[in-house]
Order: sequence, then C-alpha cells, then structure tokens
Amino acid sequence: MAGTKAGGMKAAAANKAKDPMFYAKIGAKGGRLGHTGGFAANPDLARIAGAKGGKISRRKKTPVSAS
Repeated sequence: MAGTKAGGMKAAAANKAKDPMFYAKIGAKGGRLGHTGGFAANPDLARIAGAKGGKISRRKKTPVSAS
C-alpha cells in the first residue's frame, strides 16, 4: 500500500504508536534549523526592495511645513 492514502495513514499510525510526539519533534527540528531565506538573511536585499517599493508608492507626498 505504499504511496496510497491508506498506506500513509497506516504509516502515520505506526509512527504515533512508537512516539506520540513524533510529528511535533520533526516540526520543532525544522523550525530550529531553518535559517535560510527572507530579508533577515540578507539586509542589503531588504534595503533594495524597500527602495523599489518607495519609488513606486502611490501615496501623495506630504508638503513640508515651514513652522
């Protein structure tokens, strides 16, 4: 039954029978080890993207007050 929905459910049941926290542990590992991608990994890219967004912004410019 490998590759079928029934086979997947059977495998999941077996994993949970061995360790009730099996899938929670896998998810925790993925969250802990994920350090790639996003603007946090490349601040220069974030600055460039912000500049592009600012250039095409459709908001009206606020007049500078002389007070």
